[in-house]
Amino acid sequence: MDNLAVLALLAFVPILVVGVLLVGFRWPARTAMPVGLVAVVIVALAVWQIAPVTIAASAVQGLLVAIGLLWIIFGALLMLETITKSGALQTIRAGFTTISADRRVQVIIIAWLFGSFIEGSAGFGTPAAVVAPLLLALGFPAMAAVMAGLIIQSTPVSFGAVGTPMITGIGTGLAGSDGALVPQVQERADALGLDAGGFVAHTATQVATVHAIVGVLVPLILVTLMTGYFGEKRSFRAGLAVAPFALYAAVAMIVPYLLVAYLLGPEFPSMLGGFLGLALVMFTSSKGFLMPKEVWDFPERSRWSDRWMGTVDPTKESVPLTRRMSLVRAWTPYVVVAVLLLLTRNVPAIKDFLTGPAVLQVNDIFGTGISQNMDLLYSPGAIFLLACLVTYVVHRMNGRQIAASWKVAGGQLWGAAFALLCALPLVRIFINSGPEFNAAGLESMPITLAEAAADVAGQSWPIVAPFIGALGAFVAGSNTVSNMMFSLFQFSTGESIGVATPETVVALQAVGGAAGNMVAVHNVVAASATVGLLGREGDLIRKTALPALYYCLAAGGVGYLWIYGFGLNAGLFVVLLVVASLVTLGVWFSRKSDLPNPEVAPAPVGAGEPRAGA
Repeated sequence: MDNLAVLALLAFVPILVVGVLLVGFRWPARTAMPVGLVAVVIVALAVWQIAPVTIAASAVQGLLVAIGLLWIIFGALLMLETITKSGALQTIRAGFTTISADRRVQVIIIAWLFGSFIEGSAGFGTPAAVVAPLLLALGFPAMAAVMAGLIIQSTPVSFGAVGTPMITGIGTGLAGSDGALVPQVQERADALGLDAGGFVAHTATQVATVHAIVGVLVPLILVTLMTGYFGEKRSFRAGLAVAPFALYAAVAMIVPYLLVAYLLGPEFPSMLGGFLGLALVMFTSSKGFLMPKEVWDFPERSRWSDRWMGTVDPTKESVPLTRRMSLVRAWTPYVVVAVLLLLTRNVPAIKDFLTGPAVLQVNDIFGTGISQNMDLLYSPGAIFLLACLVTYVVHRMNGRQIAASWKVAGGQLWGAAFALLCALPLVRIFINSGPEFNAAGLESMPITLAEAAADVAGQSWPIVAPFIGALGAFVAGSNTVSNMMFSLFQFSTGESIGVATPETVVALQAVGGAAGNMVAVHNVVAASATVGLLGREGDLIRKTALPALYYCLAAGGVGYLWIYGFGLNAGLFVVLLVVASLVTLGVWFSRKSDLPNPEVAPAPVGAGEPRAGA
């Protein structure tokens, strides 16, 4: 079969099946993913003519990847249970309340700023595994906590894990089998007077610039969706009310982020941007700068919708303290996590050991050439575990508390296991479908989809390019993998349509790949598992799909103008469309009367009235 449109449609079937079941029918991932797995196996066998042994090897590879992801989830769950049982979360909650009891301020500081720092340090979904449980411990609904953790996985993601999506993702994606840049890319690098590393860094500055333009609205979008979905009344304007603080927090992170990308390279923009922004905003917030006059909070917990809540409820498990724990002691687990992430990612001797001799290698599965490395000691899961061991001592926990934390975390882990053990084999079969693995001589399913999109888009390809990156991240759950799959394709497409700077098209790929993390199925499942919110993945994707769409569309418009210049063209139309849509929504939200939230139970009669003697 050589009809590109038909092949693309068939390649899209597994993704469509999963999307319809999760978002359309609201099936839980543990039910939808097995159906998607069956669909991709049928397409692989019948159309791509992949040998059953290769499909089996890809499935085993996916299972190994899933084990690594479950290791991270277990570490995050254990961390939450540890600070819960030790009583530290009470002090942490009180510390944030001292700065501001306003949930809008808290979510921006924790998710956007602290989450960006964690993304820069570790990447690979770690921010949601840290941020969501922490927000839950502070009294956020589980669904709101996960939504926040997912939405911020956009701007900082391209420079996550000390620049891995740039250095490894784009660097490997543009290289040949010998590790050097392919000739057409080398020719462009030579024209710029750059070596391979310099060319990746040059592309990364364009990635950072597009992110800076598009990402400045992420904190505002985050708080607006939070107040609109989870407020007493469906008040999106309650989020817009803190626009000055949200934009200030965005700029506080993005300015150093952008400067670092241009001055120091792709390793540290998110890490230093998040850290410096967090330090600045925490300080100015403690002084009352741009703090909202009225405090916004969620309804009383007893009135929350069941769909908001997971099986993890730290408020029921908190241990009363005989004496107040100091703020420094309470934050020790997260300080240890941050320090260990920095050491393991930036000290060559440690990193080389953890990513070399300490790695478990599973090579040539079933003789197919498919292999998978399991770096469990380098994984954030090991760092979470080590931080918990330190916490046992610092928080003076007894054996009963420690045993209880392991029991609860282990029990919660099983809920996520089945969905991920189906999702990751699906992903690996989808990716491992290229000509080296199939008898039909076809490009892989992801490349087939991208080529079909390029045929349709033509000169407007820069607008589409971010969506291809997002597709890769949606499927693989990784900006790095998306960049590895599509960077060379994006560069070649840019050249074929006459773009003078084809690396800009690659940059748009990377930006879209970052935005795709907001809706990536296995990211959603993993983040949900850390707060016990399994079975609601479709609801979460519904909530994060709109900001992901904004991000890709805005990036495409900005990229088009970057490539073709300002004028009456498609890029300007897209940018104006995005701006007009945002302004229209903002005006509408600010003017419309707040409506009761149907997911919030009515307050009991007399609720909120002063009690006798109060």
